[in-house]
Amino acid sequence: MQIEGSGALVAGGASGLGEATVRRLHARGAQVVIADLNEERGQNLVDELGDGASFVRADVTDADTVQQAVEAAAGLPGGLRISVCCAGIGWAERVAGRRGAHQLQPFETVIRVNLIGTFNVLRLAAAAMVSHEPTSTQERGVCINTASIAAFDGQIGQISYSASKGGIVGMTLPAARDLAVAGVRVCTIAPGTFDTPLLGALPEENRQALAAAIPFPSRLGVPDEFAALALHIVENEMLNGETIRLDGALRMAPK
Repeated sequence: MQIEGSGALVAGGASGLGEATVRRLHARGAQVVIADLNEERGQNLVDELGDGASFVRADVTDADTVQQAVEAAAGLPGGLRISVCCAGIGWAERVAGRRGAHQLQPFETVIRVNLIGTFNVLRLAAAAMVSHEPTSTQERGVCINTASIAAFDGQIGQISYSASKGGIVGMTLPAARDLAVAGVRVCTIAPGTFDTPLLGALPEENRQALAAAIPFPSRLGVPDEFAALALHIVENEMLNGETIRLDGALRMAPK
């Protein structure tokens, strides 16, 4: 899929991995709709990037606001051709312990935001792409989801997060197969430990320990490396139905 001139939607695009992806897409000539709950950060990013960027306040768990963001991207001159979902949250709690069983509500919330939210963006963006005219190679669009290596190497206390990200991995291939007839590709990126606002709140000692655990390069990933892979997926039409680990060969220990 050609990036220049295409319309793109980045859910969770106001910070972290999503912001880096917005910046890369915009620099390559895409017209980008940033969908996020954080209006201030999203609008500041639009003001910085200028023409070719716009913001829609959207909650990935709310179909109406996601549909509004999709329609904004679909209405661009290039149509909605690229969708990237980076929205997500975390929660740390063991299945059971001295305080009793894992709370149900946080588990449901993480599943709702990470898994159902991703599906919400995927299904609505794909529906818009299907209505577009295909390219010369019969392609109509590309959808990229964000999982985590926790989908495979979930640590102690990550039951809800791992389940949500494992669900994203699990729906990648069937989604690609569902949409193949329409020429819409679906891939998922499973990042390891990246230097995002979430990790930025940790003490430096903890951050260094996380970096040292990565075989090579022994450092935290930077959001622009996620964005670079996302753009490669967009341009490489043989990548479909695939989940790609982006983790420096890290396999997480139990804790």
